[in-house]
Amino acid sequence: MEEREDAPKDFIKLKSEKLSVGEVSELVVSPYCGAVSLFIGTTRNNFEGKKMAETEMKKICRDVRQKWPSVKHIAVHHRLGVVPITEASVIIAVSSPHRAESLEAVMYCINTLKASVPIWKKEIYEDEYSWKENKECFWANSEK
Repeated sequence: MEEREDAPKDFIKLKSEKLSVGEVSELVVSPYCGAVSLFIGTTRNNFEGKKMAETEMKKICRDVRQKWPSVKHIAVHHRLGVVPITEASVIIAVSSPHRAESLEAVMYCINTLKASVPIWKKEIYEDEYSWKENKECFWANSEK
């Protein structure tokens, strides 16, 4: 396979079904890259708009490509709906020729996702529930 046949790709998905680490990591594997970095965010058992989300996620991918031109493929999958405890709510995978770029890009992706993508979650406790926004989101602190 020639490198031009393995053009850089971004894979964005919002879905209600269980996320697959294997599926996401396979999307970014490239014979031209020696590193694949993953971030898997899971639902925990305690805690003290689709179009807009997809648009912001695509912008994050564009930003990664500007900051780390050697990045080959990027996959950002975010689960929607009920996510049982210990299951993945978000999986981010990035491939690059060397590990430093993919690790930095994965960290940038999750930090920027948490800060800019308008994804709310409903936390269900034993006797109550509440809706939570990302505390890292820029708008969460701007209206206070």
